[in-house]
Amino acid sequence: MNEPDSIAGFGSVRGQLSDQKFRPLRTWPALGLVVLMFIARFGPGFLEGGMGVYWMLAVFGPLLCCLLLILWWLIASRATWKERLFGFLVLVGGVALTMALVHPTMRGPGTNYLTLPMGMAAFAIGAAVLRRQRPARRTSVAVLLALAGFGFSTLLRNEGMTGDYKLGAHWRWSETPETLMLAKGSAETTKDQTALDLTNDLANPEWPGFRGPDRAARSLGPAISTNWTAHPPKQLWKIPVGPAWSSLVVARNLLYTQEQRGPNETVVCYEAGTGREIWSRPIEARFDDPMGGPGPRATPTLSQGGLFVTGATGMFLRLKPTTGEVVWQQDLKTVSGRATPMWGFAASPIVAGSVVIVYAGGPGDKGLLAFDVEWGALRWSVATGKDSYSSPQSSTLAGQALVLMLSNDGLVCVDPATGKAQLNYEWKFGNYRALQPHVVSNDTVLLPTGMTTGTRAIRVTRTNEQWSAQELWTSRHLKPDFTDLVTYHGFAYGNDGGILTCLDLRNGERQWKGGRYGKGQILLLENSGLLLIAAEQGQVVLLRADPKLHIELASFQALEGKCWNHPVVVGDRLYVRNAQEAACFQLTLAESKIVANAATK
Repeated sequence: MNEPDSIAGFGSVRGQLSDQKFRPLRTWPALGLVVLMFIARFGPGFLEGGMGVYWMLAVFGPLLCCLLLILWWLIASRATWKERLFGFLVLVGGVALTMALVHPTMRGPGTNYLTLPMGMAAFAIGAAVLRRQRPARRTSVAVLLALAGFGFSTLLRNEGMTGDYKLGAHWRWSETPETLMLAKGSAETTKDQTALDLTNDLANPEWPGFRGPDRAARSLGPAISTNWTAHPPKQLWKIPVGPAWSSLVVARNLLYTQEQRGPNETVVCYEAGTGREIWSRPIEARFDDPMGGPGPRATPTLSQGGLFVTGATGMFLRLKPTTGEVVWQQDLKTVSGRATPMWGFAASPIVAGSVVIVYAGGPGDKGLLAFDVEWGALRWSVATGKDSYSSPQSSTLAGQALVLMLSNDGLVCVDPATGKAQLNYEWKFGNYRALQPHVVSNDTVLLPTGMTTGTRAIRVTRTNEQWSAQELWTSRHLKPDFTDLVTYHGFAYGNDGGILTCLDLRNGERQWKGGRYGKGQILLLENSGLLLIAAEQGQVVLLRADPKLHIELASFQALEGKCWNHPVVVGDRLYVRNAQEAACFQLTLAESKIVANAATK
């Protein structure tokens, strides 16, 4: 063999050895996992039921794909053992460093939804593009891309999630609506109203608490015009407010709500006609979670000359509604013996006779608590399930006034005078309930439940003081999650996986499904036969309460930002709010001729 042939042969052998030592990466499994990651995150929104049904796939699917990408790299990538060890250690270290540097609101859902998927997808794509390069180059570039993907989260903050599990991501150093409001100062304060004037307003509150007098979200005011093109709602005022998912209480010219203002949960009284602040009562407490964001969850209750308030961290108070002065206060964590729930204490209180009742979900018999209206002492307590974001409500069943409470264990019905549980209907749910039981007749109750379970109708009977209940039907065609339903003329209207749905109350059969309003809240305008929806994206939508068809009549943009708060209509005034602003609109009333014609149809 001559020398050139020897050199060529040696080079060929060295090339073969090099190819054997540095084989191209096997990247098709990694690219497949990246595709699955995006399908898991965004695909459920296009399926029947959407995120309301497939939320676990959207929440945990991307995280599972990230873990499988790690296993691919360590086991099936064909990388050298040095590459695998180096890549694994840098990825783990990058995640740990990122978690130390991100804004606190980006931990939790932000980690599952953005940080890990972006970093691991960038790593997989980089490795795939450079799969034939030498180990040092392909691995170094892949991990640098991963670090850039992880690190992007350090530039963001999360202001909570939408109802379909999208992050409310904003640039980390931009100002929040709350900080802008605090920097500007609170709304102009009214100085010219006397305590006597306020007392007169409090005599007969039109909308005394959460979802109205009976917690059924029914407005019994005059019929309104549906022609919003010719007669659009007129904005009377709009003001910035602190974050909270509280609704509004209306007593003539007074509005009450709860807000977060920096380190203080704040109860605020506004002038209904102008939006000017009359008084505010700060309570040193702040609750913030990555999904719901900051602020109180409950709505105040106005009754018997007192304003009763539940804070998200468990402070429970009676205030003077004319001044905001504290009459008495309790700590629900101490009384019930439980820690703050995942999404805060959310139950709006209810007054029944001489007690004010609130849900705490404590162990033993400390589920539902009743305090003396005047002095705040604990009068009685009843066992309930430990997971609920519903509120107790007063209803009449089988001829007796009861307080109803829906939790993860089912429905409990309590005699408010004695605290005795008259009925305990078991319908266990492995997650939280955040909806109101809905009484549709003297003996029939709807039990709405979110996620995959649906809504059940039960019939309650009482024979010789013995209470019982039986299932009438259960429908998976109405899975409202945390958006409450309304009923009208034998039909229920509610949110099924983000789409408005109508059910027949006789059998639970679906009549129609249409209209995407997110996780917005619904209000029945009973004397108009209309549904008013405060959609999640801030629009107000007017629909006909028609069991035959989904008929959208009009809409307008009322608020900016995510809206989960319940709307209120009193007379011709529409009050809406969300986590950053509140507004009042004047609705045009229907002409008497139109009303008369509608009544004869």
